[in-house]
Amino acid sequence: MRIAIIGLGLVGGSIGLALKQADWQKAEIVGYVRRSELRPMALSSGAVDNVESSLKATVRGADLIIIATPVLTIKDIFSQIAADLPPDSIVTDTASTKVQVMRWAEELLPPRTSFVGGHPTAGKETSGIKAAEADLFHNCVYCLTPATQAKPAAVQTVADMVKTLGATPLTISAEEHDNLVAGISHLPLLLSIALVSATTQSPSWEQMSRLAASGYRDLTRLASGNSEVNAHICLSNQAPIISWIDKFSEELQRLRKFLA
Repeated sequence: MRIAIIGLGLVGGSIGLALKQADWQKAEIVGYVRRSELRPMALSSGAVDNVESSLKATVRGADLIIIATPVLTIKDIFSQIAADLPPDSIVTDTASTKVQVMRWAEELLPPRTSFVGGHPTAGKETSGIKAAEADLFHNCVYCLTPATQAKPAAVQTVADMVKTLGATPLTISAEEHDNLVAGISHLPLLLSIALVSATTQSPSWEQMSRLAASGYRDLTRLASGNSEVNAHICLSNQAPIISWIDKFSEELQRLRKFLA
């Protein structure tokens, strides 16, 4: 098997490391590196066997293509690779939102390609291939949203890959996925950012920061994540996130009344 990974950051790099360590399908793994100066780091990471600097060369002959980039870049990637995808290839992604991605896949990918949307519910506030870990996905749930035209064998291949990563595959619709993660993942991200914003803008922050301990650190950890990735998540899942913000605001107002 030949596997192509587009996006060798924390998630893409960790997938490559895990699959190489498991020798899954005895696969050859090629990674896409946009900037030539990152080639040595990508190769020395152990996540890939080879790197390419063009998307066309990266997907050439690939049986499985994994797109692990910020969600709003995926549409453009689909457009660029569509004409060069091998017959009966499998494409999957790792984006934290799925409705938009599934629409783009249906619109842009050729019918002969099986698309299986994916989202590993694992990560860290650090980013980049230097932060990649082979065991990043151990014991996490890995959501799968197969497209209607995806072949059962292709869905099974992606599920087998997920299990090799140490994760548990969960098949779920794109709409349900995006609503659920808006509440348990995207809302906490924004709450973390809001807390940092509210406290650091206080005139008392210099003194207050000296008192901040583990509780503050735990609640604000998410705010230190990759800002580009986080912005893409929010902009691709606006309605569900706004709905959860409204629900949280109502609950906060209820608590305020009790306190008053």
